[in-house]
Amino acid sequence: MSSLSRELVFLILQFLDEEKFKETVHKLEQESGFFFNMKYFEDAVTNGEWDEVERYLSGFTKVDDNRYSMKIFFEIRKQKYLEALDKHDRSKAVEILVKDLKVFSAFNEELFKEITQLLTLENFRENEQLSKYGDTKSARGIMLAELKKLIEANPLFRDKLQFPSLKNSRLRTLINQSLNWQHQLCKNPRPNPDIKTLFVDHTCGQPNGARVPSPAPIMGSIPKAGGFPQLGAHGPFPTAPTPHPSSIAWMASPSPVPHPSVSAGAIGLTAPNSAAAAILKRPRTPPTNNLAVDYQTADSEHALKRPRPLGMQDEVNNLPVNILPVAYASQSHAQNLYSPDDLPKNVAFTLSQGSAVRSMDFHPMQQTLLLVGTSIGDIMVWEVGGRERLAVKNFKLWDIGECSVGLQAVLSKETSLSVNRVMWSPDGTLFGVAYSKHIVHVYSYHGGDELRQHLEIDAHVGGVNDLSFSHPNKQLCIITCGDDKAIKVWDAVNGSKLYTFEGHEAPVYSVCPHYKENIQFVFSTALDGKIKAWLYDNLGSRVDYDAPGHACMRMAYSADGTRLFSCGTSKDLESYIVEWNESEGAVKRTYHGVGKRSMGGIVQFDITRNRFLAAGDESVIKFWDMDNVNLLTTTDAGGGLPQSPHIRFNKEGTLLAVSTNENGIKILANTDGIRLLQALENRPFDATRVASGSVAKAPTINTFGPTTATTGTNVGVADRGTPTMAMVGLNGESQGLADVKPPRVGEDSIEKPKIWKLTEITEQSQCRSMKLSDSLMAAKVSRLIYTNSGLAILALASNAVHKLWKWSKNERNPSGKATASVPPQLWQPSSGILMTNEINNTSEDAVPCFALSKNDSYVMSASGGKISLFNMMTFKTMTTFMPPPPAATFLAFHPQDNNVIAIGMEDSSIQIYNVRVDEVKSKLKGHQKRITGLAFSHVLNVLVSSGADAQLCIWSTDKWEKQGSKFLQIPTGRVPSPLAETRVQFHQDQIQLLVVHETQIAIYDVYKFECLRQFSQELGGVVTHATYSCDSQSIYASFEDGSVGIFASSTLRLRCRISPSAYLSSNPTSSRVYPLVVAAHPSESNQFALGLTDGAVHVLEPLEAEGKWGTMPPAENGAGPSIASGLVGSDRQSR
Repeated sequence: MSSLSRELVFLILQFLDEEKFKETVHKLEQESGFFFNMKYFEDAVTNGEWDEVERYLSGFTKVDDNRYSMKIFFEIRKQKYLEALDKHDRSKAVEILVKDLKVFSAFNEELFKEITQLLTLENFRENEQLSKYGDTKSARGIMLAELKKLIEANPLFRDKLQFPSLKNSRLRTLINQSLNWQHQLCKNPRPNPDIKTLFVDHTCGQPNGARVPSPAPIMGSIPKAGGFPQLGAHGPFPTAPTPHPSSIAWMASPSPVPHPSVSAGAIGLTAPNSAAAAILKRPRTPPTNNLAVDYQTADSEHALKRPRPLGMQDEVNNLPVNILPVAYASQSHAQNLYSPDDLPKNVAFTLSQGSAVRSMDFHPMQQTLLLVGTSIGDIMVWEVGGRERLAVKNFKLWDIGECSVGLQAVLSKETSLSVNRVMWSPDGTLFGVAYSKHIVHVYSYHGGDELRQHLEIDAHVGGVNDLSFSHPNKQLCIITCGDDKAIKVWDAVNGSKLYTFEGHEAPVYSVCPHYKENIQFVFSTALDGKIKAWLYDNLGSRVDYDAPGHACMRMAYSADGTRLFSCGTSKDLESYIVEWNESEGAVKRTYHGVGKRSMGGIVQFDITRNRFLAAGDESVIKFWDMDNVNLLTTTDAGGGLPQSPHIRFNKEGTLLAVSTNENGIKILANTDGIRLLQALENRPFDATRVASGSVAKAPTINTFGPTTATTGTNVGVADRGTPTMAMVGLNGESQGLADVKPPRVGEDSIEKPKIWKLTEITEQSQCRSMKLSDSLMAAKVSRLIYTNSGLAILALASNAVHKLWKWSKNERNPSGKATASVPPQLWQPSSGILMTNEINNTSEDAVPCFALSKNDSYVMSASGGKISLFNMMTFKTMTTFMPPPPAATFLAFHPQDNNVIAIGMEDSSIQIYNVRVDEVKSKLKGHQKRITGLAFSHVLNVLVSSGADAQLCIWSTDKWEKQGSKFLQIPTGRVPSPLAETRVQFHQDQIQLLVVHETQIAIYDVYKFECLRQFSQELGGVVTHATYSCDSQSIYASFEDGSVGIFASSTLRLRCRISPSAYLSSNPTSSRVYPLVVAAHPSESNQFALGLTDGAVHVLEPLEAEGKWGTMPPAENGAGPSIASGLVGSDRQSR
C-alpha cells in the first residue's frame, strides 16, 4: 500500500472516532494494522475481554512472529488459564490449556508440564511460584505493565503506537478543498452552491436543464485546470492492482513448462487455492484440532515429524518466561537487544587445518562441534572448545566396483577430489559431503573418532556443487545439485533416487529446500544467474527468474524461516546481497558495501540470530543488520584472510568460524562465546565426550526452552533450531536427545599404540556409587527408568509399587540432575499415597511393565492387572483400562502420537491402542509366547517386537503389517529358561537395534534385518539386562553374578567390568543379590543405575578424575565378540 493510501486510512480512523463509530474504528485499526490503540488494548485486558484482546492483536502480530509476540500471547493465555482455575472452572481451564497454551509446549515442555500440573491442585497457589498470586484485578494490572513493555520493544509495533498529529476533521477539510476546486471549475458557478452528494464530482446546475457530467471517483484524477495541483507530491491515490486470478506475483509469468492444473500458492508453488499466497506474507501457526486434554500434551507428536509453528525465531530460546504474573523480568528496548557488540568479532584462537578449507558447518545441537571439508578431500570434526580434532577421513571410494565408468575414468587421472560442501542433518546424527567429481558421501556420527560410513552415492556427472537435507513427506532426504545441470533427491536411509529436477541450462550451483505450511519446495540457483523452484514431483520448475546482475548466488532463509536472502557474484565480478519479497518474486532490499572483486570466486555469506548478515569479502568479514541496507561493521580478524573467506556461525551466533590464507580456521567469539570457550577449556578433559549440549550454550542466556523444531532446511543456513530425535528404551521409555552428551575422541585413541588392558573395578574406591535411601517395603526391582529430564529415577517393584527418587538443586548439585555424589529424596506427595498397580491374584508370574510420557507428567503401568495411568506429580490414578486376561507385558508410546500406545500381551499378541478414543486400532499376531519388548523407529517407520519365544518381528507403522521375522540363534550349549525375556532398543540412529537375551547381547541392522555383532561368551553367566548409554556409544549390561559389563557399542568389545564388590555392601545378606535391570541417564553418558533383587537401587558413575569407564580396546586385541554368521528361522519378506 502506498504511503498516501496509508495516510488515507489514518484520516478515516480520525473521522470514525470523531463520529463516535467506536466498534468500527477499532476494527479498522485491527484490519489495517497501521495503528495500535494502546488505550483500547489496556481497557480490553483490564476487563478480561480475552477474545477481543487476541482478535485485536492478530491484526498486528501472530504468536509465532518473534520472541516478543510469543511472550505477549503466552502471558495473556496464561492469565486466562489462571483465572479459570481461580474460579474452579476446570472444564474451561482444560479448554484453554489444549486450545491456547499447547502451542508453547513445543518450545518449553518443562514449563508446559508445570502449567498442566496446576490442574491437579485444589488451589494453584500451592505452587511455590504462584504463592504470591493476588486477586484477578491486581494480577491483570501487573501483567498489563509487562505487556506494554513487550509491545513497545516488539519491532512489529514500531511506528504503530503513535497516531499522526492531525488537525481536527482533516478528512472533511480535504473534501471541502476538493469541492472548492470542483466548484471553481464549474462553467456557471453559483454564489452559494448546494452540495447534495459526494458520489459524483460537483457541478453547478446547467442552464436549460443540462445534465450533470458522468460520475467520476472522488479520489480519481483531477481535470487539468490551471492552478489546481494534484493531491500531494505523488499524484492521485493509486488504483490497487488486480490480483492474478490463480497465482501470486511469482507465478504471474508463465512457467516454461505448462501446468494448467496446478494452482499457485506460496512462492508460486502449488496450493489448494490462491488464498495460500497469504501464507508468505504472514505465516500462521497450523491449527490445533485437539479439543480435549490428554496426558501427554507436550509431546503428542515427535519433533522431527512435527513442523514447528512457522515464523518462530530461534531467539525465542533467549526469552525469559515466568509462570506467574507477580514479578516480571525487565525487558530492554529492541535496539538494545541487538548491537554490534553481539557479533562474534574477537579472535579466540586459530585451528591449524593443514589444507585449504572449502566448506564448514557447526553441529545443529553441539555449539562447539565443527565439521570441515578441505581442498584435498579430507573431512574433519573439530571440538573447538577444546581445540581437539576429534575425527578425520581422507577421501577414498568405498566401493569402486559400484561407481560409474565416468567416475572410474576420472579417478584414474585424479587420485583425490576436493570437497565442495559439508552439511549436518537436522538432528546432527548424519552429515553429507559433496565432492568436486560425481560423489556424495554420507556418514553417521555419534561422537568420538568414529565416522561410520552410511551412504556412497554416484550422484552427478561432473562436480557435485551443493547438498542439503530435507523432510518431504515426512521422509529424510538428501538434495544434491551438480555440473550436469540437474537437482536430485535421494532417500537418506537407503540412498535410492526419488526425484530428478531438470530444466536449468547451466551447472546448478546451490539448492535451498524449505516449506511454508504444508507446501514443500526447493529453490535452485545456477551459474548463469537463473533461479528456479521445484515441488517434490517430476512436473518441472514452478519459478524461473533472474538473480540480480545474473549473479551466481546461494540462497538462504533466516533461521525462523520467514525471510529469504541470497548472496553471490556475477560474471562481471560484481557481488550482491539481497533480501527477496517472496510473495512478489522481487528484490526487497539490496545491501550496500559489497565490493567488486579483482579476481574470480563467489562471495560467501551466513545469517545469525534472525538479525545479522555476514559475508567474507575483500579479506574482511562484513556485517549488516537485516533491516538496514548500510554496512553495520567489519572485522579483519587480525589479518591473514583470503579475498573471500569461508564463514560459518554456530547456532546461537556466539561463534564464527573463518577460513584463513594459511590453511587454518580462526574462531571468532562474542562475550558469550568467550565465556563458553573458557568454560570448556577449564573443564577437566573428558576423553569420552564432546562438548555437552548443556555446557555448550552460553551461560548468560535465560532460555525459554529447548529448540524442538525448525521451519525447514535451507542451504546458506542449515537447520539451526533442530529437532531432537527420540530413543525408545528397553523399559518402554522414550528419551529426548537434546541434552545428550556424546563422547569425543580420547587420548587413548590418538596416542601411540600401547598395550591395552581391560579395566577392572573391584573396590568401592574405584568408582562413585550410591545406594538410594528407601523407607518403603523392599521388593525386587522389576523395572527402572530415569525421567527424561534426568532429574529423577522411577522404579517399579515386584509388589506393584512405584518409587520415585528426586534430586534437588543445591550448591553441591547446581544442575539438579541425578548424580552419585549427592543423595536424592524418596519423593511422595503430601497426601502420602503410593502409585500402586492393580494385581491379578490369579496370575503368579505377572510381568511388570511401564512407559513414561516424554514430558515426565504421567506414567502408564501394569503389574498383571489393569493398565493404570498415574499423575507423576500427585501419584493419583487418572484412569485404568484393559483388564486381563490377557495381561499387558510391555508398553511403548508411538513416537509420533502418544495417544497411541503399543501394548504387548501375555497371549503373544500386540494391541495398537488409542487412549483418546479408548479403541484398539489393530491387533498384531506373529509371536508364539508373551511379548517382552517393543521399540519404534521413526526413521524406518517400523515397530520391532520381541518375545519370550526368542523371536524378532518387524511391523510397518502405517498399515501395521508384518514385514519379517527372525529367531535368535541360541549359542551352543546354552539352554534358556522357558520364558526368558528378549528386549529390544533402537540405537540413536534409529536403524541399529540392541537385542538382549539371557544368552546373548546382539546388534542388528533393522533395515537389512541382519545381525551385525553378537556377544555370547561367558562373562557373568546369565545376562539379566542391558541398555544403550544416552549417546548410544556404550552398552551397560548386568549379569546374574552381580557384575556389570560396559561395552563399546560399535564393536561389542568389553571395555570395563565392574564387580559387585564395587557397589554392594561388604556385608551382604545371606541371599544372593544381583541386578535385574539397568537404566542409563538421559544426558550423562557415563552414568547408569541398577535395580537389584533385594529392592535396592544404586547409581554408578566413574571417578571424576577418570571421567569415563575404561578405555576403548584396539581392534587387533582379539578380545572381541563372536559374530553370528547366520540366524535360523528367517522368513523375512521383501522390504
